Amino acid sequence: MLVSHATGHHADDQEYKVLRRELRQNLRISKKLPRMVHVCRDLSEFWSFIKPKFGTYAERREYIRAEFDPILTMLESEAITPSDSSISEALRKVDSDYVHESWQKALERRATDPQGAITAARTLLESVCKHILDESGVGYDENSDLPKLYSLTARQVNLSPSQHTEQVFKQILGGCQTVVEGVGALRNRLSDAHGKSSRSVRPAARHAELAVNLSGTMAMFLLHTWQARTPC
Repeated sequence: MLVSHATGHHADDQEYKVLRRELRQNLRISKKLPRMVHVCRDLSEFWSFIKPKFGTYAERREYIRAEFDPILTMLESEAITPSDSSISEALRKVDSDYVHESWQKALERRATDPQGAITAARTLLESVCKHILDESGVGYDENSDLPKLYSLTARQVNLSPSQHTEQVFKQILGGCQTVVEGVGALRNRLSDAHGKSSRSVRPAARHAELAVNLSGTMAMFLLHTWQARTPC
């Protein structure tokens, strides 16, 4: 659209405004948008920006292409899974910057920085647990590890295996607890949270994808369960 407008062709101003608003509202994308998208609120402002900057169409096309290259490269390199959008939507309703930042970091780093993604995955679960406990008025030690925080949270929202008598529920909820403990252990073993020796195992993108997907799913499950049990 910007290339078209910058080279003398038609572009829909209203469509530009809508797309610009949607992209700027997405924190993960907004940080990498070209400056011209942030400062140009409509196509007339973009024309005033691009016209004096370059005298030829070829220069304008190359400039716009180069400005968008970093964000396009990031988006093309990411491994998008079907659950990403539903998890993002669930987390967006939570009034916690820590939750939002952890999830965005986990998504951004999943393909390119497996160690960082694993750290963010654990931080996401810790932040969600603390958010629920804070909102529920339940005290906890700030230095508590993830398994302890999850145990407190699960009991608060009736997801502790010991709170159920039906064997199938006990089995499923016990599996959830094992998943959370596993994410915590994976972070301790493979993330970038601790110094490493030359013999340390480096996680692959598939390890990060597993950790991020498990953490996101568990975070969504905890929040949906808590919201269902919280009076409006």
